[in-house]
Amino acid sequence: MGGRNVRRSAAGILLALVLGVSAGCTTLTGTAPGREWTPTGSGGQVTAALSELEVKGRAPKTGYTREEFGQSWADVDRNGCDTRNDILRRDATEVVTRPGTDGCLVESAVVHDRYSDTAVPMTRGDGQVDIDHVVALSDAWQKGAQQWSVDKRTEFANDPLNLVATRSDLNRQKGDGDAATWLPPARSARCPYVARQVAVKRTYGLWVTAAERDAIQAILVTCPDQS
Repeated sequence: MGGRNVRRSAAGILLALVLGVSAGCTTLTGTAPGREWTPTGSGGQVTAALSELEVKGRAPKTGYTREEFGQSWADVDRNGCDTRNDILRRDATEVVTRPGTDGCLVESAVVHDRYSDTAVPMTRGDGQVDIDHVVALSDAWQKGAQQWSVDKRTEFANDPLNLVATRSDLNRQKGDGDAATWLPPARSARCPYVARQVAVKRTYGLWVTAAERDAIQAILVTCPDQS
């Protein structure tokens, strides 16, 4: 997939990589492969990247379904684990995996919810934790993704750059909102949150609306050195 090389180059500028898969059936600490939440590098990069994004109105939502972005939580990196479990292991501590799954299937964990700055204990199936698409799939559909191939949309939907584990109530409150309509309740989370949205949109060539751009700029005024 051509987008993979683009993502790697962008990650070199904006984000750190967390490498390694933990095998075995034991208690772990956030150890899945994927891109870490905190951007790194010299200050101000997100402001420059935002200025590179095209600004225009939303396209119609016509034709959007979750299925347009391929199988939910596919194993696109072929590490033997689906994306949901990869992100849970990356973003959680005290991870316990199911015996016989080679350290893949998360049975319980404690997720540090970045959006509210709270710790969320979870067990498999209890509905406490969702995996959030930082740039929502519907939002992406209305800002360029409807022109992509299904393969590229599947890659986007499973890209760790665009995924974080969070409280399910906050994920559902956000819905398909962009920065103009939803921001994390924890103020400390807002700068890295919009930085990640800009990173994703820049990497994949998605556009922003004028209201969205203005909302992101308003956040960045409080953190002008955000990388």
